[in-house]
Amino acid sequence: MKSMFRPLRRALLPALALVFVAPVAAQSIKVDQKDLYRYWILLNTNVQMDVPNSGLNLFKPGCAAVTYTVGSDGVPLDVRVVKIVPKSDLGPMARSAVSHFRYGPSLSNRIGEPVATYYVVPFNAPKDPAQRQQLLDACKLPGYGP
Repeated sequence: MKSMFRPLRRALLPALALVFVAPVAAQSIKVDQKDLYRYWILLNTNVQMDVPNSGLNLFKPGCAAVTYTVGSDGVPLDVRVVKIVPKSDLGPMARSAVSHFRYGPSLSNRIGEPVATYYVVPFNAPKDPAQRQQLLDACKLPGYGP
């Protein structure tokens, strides 16, 4: 009877260990956009966006914070709009822009380690640098970087 459970126990212990270790290993580093260059370098400078024809606050100055993970192949994964200031219908446009980003690994990230980050997409932003920065600061997200 004991010998019958021994193979089962040998297979069950590594499986249980994998269940507890896999979520920890799958979590990627959270990095602020200004520090992303240490891991990934944006390769494309122009991206296409899906622009709505009509909607709420389309022509007001605003911003959208979009979270995503740069995958090991340099393509954004799990792209989500998490904050829009002021409330508007420009969220899908911001998501569309970020989903078209493409990255190459930096010299310090040759293995292509995935990194979670976010990008603030400005809309109709003022030309004055101080006013522009004030607009972008409204969409900053906590928990990324130091």
